[in-house]
Amino acid sequence: MAASKIPDWVTAEIFEDVLKATVNGYSKVKNFKADIGSAAGENYATIMLRVKIEVELQDGKSKSVSYMVKLPHQLEIFQEMMKRNNIFDIERTMYNEVVPELEAIYKAVGVDITFGAKSYDLKNAKTDYVALEDLGLKGFKNANRLEGLDQTHTERVLRKLSQWHAASAVRVATKGPYSDMLLHGFFKEESKPMMTEMMKGMGANFVKSCATYEGHELYLDKVKALQPVAVDKIFELAKLEPTEFNVLNHGDSWSNNIMFQYDAFGKIKEVYLVDYQLPKYGTVAQDLLYFLLSSTKLEDKLAKFDYYIKFYHDNLVEHLKILKYSKPIPSLRDIHLALFKFGYFGYTVATGVMSAVLLDPTDTASLENFLGDSEAGVDFQMQLYNSPRYRKHIQVVLPWLLNRGALEL
Repeated sequence: MAASKIPDWVTAEIFEDVLKATVNGYSKVKNFKADIGSAAGENYATIMLRVKIEVELQDGKSKSVSYMVKLPHQLEIFQEMMKRNNIFDIERTMYNEVVPELEAIYKAVGVDITFGAKSYDLKNAKTDYVALEDLGLKGFKNANRLEGLDQTHTERVLRKLSQWHAASAVRVATKGPYSDMLLHGFFKEESKPMMTEMMKGMGANFVKSCATYEGHELYLDKVKALQPVAVDKIFELAKLEPTEFNVLNHGDSWSNNIMFQYDAFGKIKEVYLVDYQLPKYGTVAQDLLYFLLSSTKLEDKLAKFDYYIKFYHDNLVEHLKILKYSKPIPSLRDIHLALFKFGYFGYTVATGVMSAVLLDPTDTASLENFLGDSEAGVDFQMQLYNSPRYRKHIQVVLPWLLNRGALEL
């Protein structure tokens, strides 16, 4: 999206109220500039703008502030998706209601935990949007998605996820269920035909690529057999099982949706989760498989998998106790059983988001190509499934999934 494509309604005026509320001694705007805020392949679902504003204060001094604004793609396929699932409505609800509520649950027991960026309302916005503080100003950044997270980073993320999961479980135990929007997430019956359409092309391109992976003889037939039922299977798993330990999953917990803040010595000070567009209430297996398979470094991905689950469980138990959770606390074995039972989620991660995480930066990385069946789309998908880095990961992850029974019909 070139600078010229930045919508003309994104002006200083719409930030007036935010500036008055957040900048001490605000007088007026001296300079306003909006730029594209993320490179191709770093963010698929939305368009990110970074808005930089130079403000004049009442005492005549200047101050620079900046915000991040997410906007919808104007693609037809995206507009179609938005009719069924308005990810902007969902994310604004998350920032305005859900996140503050979970933070307040901790505050009530005297624990200070922040989960993410502050969000703002813009006046007279002409399309859906999400406006956020620019975490870059506080020194937050993403880790290197291509290398994958090491143990220190992974443990900090698992701790944060456990705090989030614990608070959401307590919220439901004390206040009752979440709204339908969060119960079904992306898995609404009316989304099924479109999802089937989207997965068909990607599935076929994965099967083609799969036949060239080292050791594919072991699992190729199972992968082929999964194709016609792939969407049914995921909808089956997405149904709420009341007997499971259920939480509000972040739903899109890959490395680019996690921001790290470091101290002067490079030690991690704080971790925030961003991109609350795909939350889904259900088994913890969803977030755990999504994060650990998509975003950890190759050497640790499987070798430390069980250790990471225990680390997560220790932290989950600690926070459920801090928050005086009234229902039975899941055992470590319960969490492992859920990971086996919902193992197919792992397959969808390995053949979906993991391929995007591991792809070298390229200008062809776009939502259109990720989901499309044009020539450019097919080329891009073949690139996803055949990059040397992805091949290294998938060639160990698929046998692991096979051995855990995750590819069984």
